[in-house]
Amino acid sequence: MSKDMTFEVGSGNVFAGLGFDNPEGELLKAKLVREISAIIKRRRLTQAKAADLMGAIQPDMSAIVTGRTVKSPIERLARCIDRLGYEIDVVFRHKARKPSRPAKDLTDIQRASAQYHFIPTGRARRR
Repeated sequence: MSKDMTFEVGSGNVFAGLGFDNPEGELLKAKLVREISAIIKRRRLTQAKAADLMGAIQPDMSAIVTGRTVKSPIERLARCIDRLGYEIDVVFRHKARKPSRPAKDLTDIQRASAQYHFIPTGRARRR
């Protein structure tokens, strides 16, 4: 049952592959949401308590935690991170050139497509 399969190495940004208008912004929002969700989980907060800490309402928190970020601008998500006691460092780097050879593993692909790096820092302690 061996069939020839073809595949294409993506850019590393699923939003670009899906044709979003602003794929870099969508990827950044996804990374912010992932970090917010991780903080909420680490602190064992309910959505209501997390919403209270971030100055939001529970339905908005539910949307953020489940990844529905259409109505959540980057600035709002960054404010949520700040209200949870974290800072956001923005790191600028030259884009890596596309590899001239096929990538052997995902780390090559990730290195080639890294644009945004979210580094939580600040007063909150991580376990």
